[in-house]
Amino acid sequence: MSRPERLTPARLRPRDIVRVGSVGLRTRPLRAFLSALGIAIGIAAMVSVVGISASSRAELDNTLAKLGTNLLTVGPGRTLFGDNAQLPTESVSMIKRIGPVERVAATALLADAKVYRSDLIPRGESGGIATRAANLELRDTVGLELVSGSWLNAATGRYPAVVLGATTAQRLGIGTADPDVRIQIGGRWFSVVGILAPAPLAPELDLSALIGWEAATSYLDFDGHPTTVYARTLDPAVEAVRGVLGATANPEAPNEVEVSRPSDALAAKQATDAAFSGLLLGLGAVALLVGGVGVANTMVISVLERRAEIGLRRSLGATRGQVRTQFLAESLLLSALGGVGGVLLGSGVTGGYAFSQAWPAVVPVWAVAGGIGATLLIGALAGLYPAIRAARLAPTEALATP
Repeated sequence: MSRPERLTPARLRPRDIVRVGSVGLRTRPLRAFLSALGIAIGIAAMVSVVGISASSRAELDNTLAKLGTNLLTVGPGRTLFGDNAQLPTESVSMIKRIGPVERVAATALLADAKVYRSDLIPRGESGGIATRAANLELRDTVGLELVSGSWLNAATGRYPAVVLGATTAQRLGIGTADPDVRIQIGGRWFSVVGILAPAPLAPELDLSALIGWEAATSYLDFDGHPTTVYARTLDPAVEAVRGVLGATANPEAPNEVEVSRPSDALAAKQATDAAFSGLLLGLGAVALLVGGVGVANTMVISVLERRAEIGLRRSLGATRGQVRTQFLAESLLLSALGGVGGVLLGSGVTGGYAFSQAWPAVVPVWAVAGGIGATLLIGALAGLYPAIRAARLAPTEALATP
């Protein structure tokens, strides 16, 4: 009598695994969509936060590349008695003597010279606009751009002419520079000859009305002491120049001088944005976790509802490993759908926000790969228990389930 041949269960090919794993998704599309939506929201939140942060960083890099990181500013600090210090009138000429310094310019705040659109404005409503005397070299030193009109020159710098900062022009309701457009500064009329674009490295100029150094002396009793000196240096010598600026600007009291680097303020702002992005990433991770719980819940219910199917497959020769693979594949497919949808949604949000801010749209490759990888990991973890539970069902027990 011959020994009966031992039957070997057929192996599932990858194509077969995908086909049987998608059965539950195709038969219950609404449930699958809602479960994948939880994953998609979490991934979209994470990708959009990373993308917007990366786009902001790219815009900052472009700005710094355009404006340069070699601009230093010098201002008066405090005396030993806590009073406001004062820079010497010769500080600009002394800073020019530093070898690596390429350009130097100064402004001086004229605290008593209030700015008004007309003489009918109440004296207490100056709008917080500051009047500053400015050297003619200020534009080239700081890298100022004009949106209308022209910068001060040797002629207009001696007469009552003014260049408005970007915010100043908005507050005064002036859109175009014209000599016929006049504003009142310190009780005198000045013609608007130019309007500046926003100045990222010198934001104090945005809310300022800039007049010539000689004009300030002639019309507003300016004493000649600068309040801010801007120095543009050679790139390799920035730190070296920074170390000697205080003593050069005020040799008698270098401790009463404050030296700063405007690009550091932009970098600090970026660091603040990064911290805020970290908080949003945490919220995205929570949403992703909630989505994973939703997938696990869907898979557990799917196992309970399909016990008869599991019993029939086992009775027809499917092994526990094949049943386990089927449900694990279904969980992975469900999570992958949510992950891909979340990446697309997050990239769309990033692109839309970057376009609205006129930024370059940047979505890091690692964020896309990490988002999809995270969904697959969550899908595997969420589907592992239901898959094992399905594989442990005995055929007779499963078939006996109504």
